[in-house]
Amino acid sequence: MTSSSIRKHAGTGPASDQPAVPEPAFAERARTLMCLGRIGSLSTLSRKQPGFPFGSVMPYGLDDRGRPIFLISTMAMHTQNLQADARASLLVTQDDTGSDPLGASRVTLVGNVLPLPESEVAEARELYLAGYVNSKYWVDFEDFSFYRMDVVDVYYVGGFGVMGWVSASEYDHSQPDPLADSMAEIIQHMNADHKDALVSLARKFARVESTEATMTAIDRLGFHVRLKTPDGMRGARIAFLQEVKNPAETRKVLVEMVQQARSQAE
Repeated sequence: MTSSSIRKHAGTGPASDQPAVPEPAFAERARTLMCLGRIGSLSTLSRKQPGFPFGSVMPYGLDDRGRPIFLISTMAMHTQNLQADARASLLVTQDDTGSDPLGASRVTLVGNVLPLPESEVAEARELYLAGYVNSKYWVDFEDFSFYRMDVVDVYYVGGFGVMGWVSASEYDHSQPDPLADSMAEIIQHMNADHKDALVSLARKFARVESTEATMTAIDRLGFHVRLKTPDGMRGARIAFLQEVKNPAETRKVLVEMVQQARSQAE
């Protein structure tokens, strides 16, 4: 058991008589969400109103340790706040929240945001421009500089009842899920073309009878579904038969699982 699961809120785990289904640690899920995100809400400490948080929309890049990199101007209020006090937090949320934003994943990074050392600016510049091509028009302006958040702590929320703290060390040593770049496409495909298959998978592997099933998340170990049942909406986690590392392996294991589910129903 990882420390992220140990630090999970008491009483927030799924109410089920079924064994726990393996899934990535919160640290990995936080890194994955940060990797998929492009824009967050940066909260700095206000100079004008001491003690109050000041929120800003903030694009970011991500270095190989998952630390956010910002390109910000001295004219911006958040930059002036950071120059006075480096403490800040960055909230990043799942892009596709559907009709239920509180059920979506989100992560809050807490840390100190400081100017990058001159020796690291060239690498940060290349990384940032790769994600934000239009920033080439102002990246070299004198009032713009690169800053980086050195992470102190992380709080991850994976939806209703799934939340917990992740240590900076755990976050630093984790990697994004191998399906990160293809998650949205897989989910869209399954929900658009294989809704009946999802109902069958829920019946076979989650032991839940439902009239409608929607895939809400997927990773190397399995996926989450939201199910419409006679007793109302509920969620379930379904494990893959084996770990997957790419879309082709994901498709293969899903086909095999659907075949098992349908052969049992016959």
